[in-house]
Amino acid sequence: MTKVVKPILFLLCLVPFGFLLLDVLTESLGAKPVEAITHRTGDWTLRFLLISLSVTPLRQMFGWRSLNHYRRTLGLYAFFYACLHFLTYFVLDLSFMLEDVVEDVLKRPYIAIGFLAFLMLVPLAVTSTNAMMRTLGNNWVRLHKMIYVIAMLGVFHYLWLVKDDILEPVLYAAILIVLLVTRVYYSRVQQDR
Repeated sequence: MTKVVKPILFLLCLVPFGFLLLDVLTESLGAKPVEAITHRTGDWTLRFLLISLSVTPLRQMFGWRSLNHYRRTLGLYAFFYACLHFLTYFVLDLSFMLEDVVEDVLKRPYIAIGFLAFLMLVPLAVTSTNAMMRTLGNNWVRLHKMIYVIAMLGVFHYLWLVKDDILEPVLYAAILIVLLVTRVYYSRVQQDR
């Protein structure tokens, strides 16, 4: 079953990128295409973070153990969209001007938070292989628990960025809170057994 589902999941996770590419090629991104690309890649980064974080609560609530096979793919897609998000900002928005990145990080807290979240994602992506899991042992689990902090930083990054319509970032924050509360609840239930 996993051999069938994984390739399908892989392709489904590329669908947002495909639509983005189509919109770039057909010049359908509106008056501010770089801003549109930045927002869409950021949205999908956060969505994939939340989807990957939902695997454990869904497994705990419904006993869907097979979901564990797909968490890594979902997490790596979160990193993929985070890379696109950062590269859009660095390449298209700032034209490779590293000093502008430093200046933005120092002046704009929402960029500093987003940049920190991106940097924290890098070691998770690098250590996502089976070989790294074996090498790091229990430290791998500790390291990958950073995903919760990264998701919180991503939500704060989005909340701080938005000036008018905060509905979407608040929705993401609510989903994250539900996922975290569910995780804590099931951890306590397991400890009481």
